[in-house]
Amino acid sequence: MKSKVLLVAAAAAEFGTGFGLLLAPSLVCGLLLGEAPATAAAVLVARVAGTALMAIGLACWLEIARRGTDSPRGLLMALLLYNVLVAVLLAHGAVFRDVHGVLLWPVVVVHAAFAIWCGAVLKSARDASRS
Repeated sequence: MKSKVLLVAAAAAEFGTGFGLLLAPSLVCGLLLGEAPATAAAVLVARVAGTALMAIGLACWLEIARRGTDSPRGLLMALLLYNVLVAVLLAHGAVFRDVHGVLLWPVVVVHAAFAIWCGAVLKSARDASRS
């Protein structure tokens, strides 16, 4: 299974979300969590998170542009960890912390799907290397 489509999707999703958090943290947090950041410090943390997401998106895009013949195993493992933890943290917030936003569950599903996709690409690469 090729990793290029996965990396393109991850680059677009993470960079787009990060850009949104950087420019309009109240809007993105409101859509995702059901409320805007309440303090200047929370807005700053949202913007820092946005910057981190943009960095993840850029790393994915640079890996695509590199056109290497080997599998980007390290990047895929990092994306797997990131997506599993984000899905778990957001679902925990929804179930146990009364966090709610119109996009919360769709984002949980998207991150879970990305985690499954990363796992499948990693497994496929591992199986191909054994052949």
